[in-house]
Amino acid sequence: MKALIIGAGIGGMSAAAALKQQGIECDIFEAVKEIKPVGAALSIWSNGVKCMNHLGMGHIMDQLGGPMHYLAYQDGLTGTVMTQFSLTPLVEAVGERPCPVSRADLQSQMIDWWGRDTIQFGKRIEKVAQDDAGVTAYFTDGTHATGDFMIAADGTHSKVRTHVLGYETERRYAGYVNWNGLVNIDEDIAPGNQWTTFVAEGKRVSIMPIAEGRFYFFFDVPLPKGLAEDRSTVIKDLSDYFKGWAQPVQTLIAAIDPETTNRIEIHDIEPFDTLVKDKIALLGDSAHSTTPDIGQGGCSALEDAVVLGQCFAETQDITNALKNYEEKRRFRVKDLVLKARKRCDVTHGKDMQETQAWYNELRHETGDNIIEGLRNTIAGGPLA
Repeated sequence: MKALIIGAGIGGMSAAAALKQQGIECDIFEAVKEIKPVGAALSIWSNGVKCMNHLGMGHIMDQLGGPMHYLAYQDGLTGTVMTQFSLTPLVEAVGERPCPVSRADLQSQMIDWWGRDTIQFGKRIEKVAQDDAGVTAYFTDGTHATGDFMIAADGTHSKVRTHVLGYETERRYAGYVNWNGLVNIDEDIAPGNQWTTFVAEGKRVSIMPIAEGRFYFFFDVPLPKGLAEDRSTVIKDLSDYFKGWAQPVQTLIAAIDPETTNRIEIHDIEPFDTLVKDKIALLGDSAHSTTPDIGQGGCSALEDAVVLGQCFAETQDITNALKNYEEKRRFRVKDLVLKARKRCDVTHGKDMQETQAWYNELRHETGDNIIEGLRNTIAGGPLA
């Protein structure tokens, strides 16, 4: 039995790992000639780390995961600590730590673990076809490939998704712009073992420690789409948007390298129930494109892969396995997209009265409520 895996991102590589565990051959096709992940880093929460362990890649998380032992919110204007607490109770409750990681390093190590030379790069999918014999992928370079079934992990701009759904989806602008990148850990910005977030005015500045003595940072600002801003204006733009904010934020802005800082207009896609059409299944962002506001984008792709493997462990009948995968995932991923959307709106001042109420709650937060929310999200995964 052979699967065609479309996409060599986190979703595609984890899907290949899960199918390999079930003795299924995988041919992996990646659109770009050279991997350049969008975004500097990402949060792999405990559910995602469990999935990596299950797929045989836990050592990658050990190498790349930063020492994130505490969580704090601070007033963006004054720098005053609103709440600060240990994440140890969360780790004890769910049985695994969270791991903020470099996205480029994670994807590169997953590819190396699989075998870089066996992945076909520069294969951008143009269309797909399927019949009783299997599936065929047609690529823009004029080549094609056949297999018994297909896992489409080709991202938020998925070409395969239209075939599966029967219609074109529209990406929804979430209302804010995100700048992200990496800087060396500087305790004048934030403690090196803490996820620190500054909030005010419906804006957010967040810093997470990753491996090799680096901070992953991101800035969020509610803005209209299509502004004439790019890497050449990063320092000026952030200095203007965060004028008057606390000194650690100013120190962070001064430390940024514009050439390695990403600017992204954040979107998601309205959740849908159909993840499978016959012998083609959507996985990762192609199946559930979400905002990053609860840190579950990468984690949900890893969960997809684990469930996919579990379904093929139950039956080698392709149609039944893929339908089981769809049934087990469609409610979970819809819930995560909508949770992220709700958190996005509160964080970014869609209703400033509601956002201000959240700020007030943070000033009385002991950590219990936040940890319980994180625990509930993590516990919804397949390896809880």
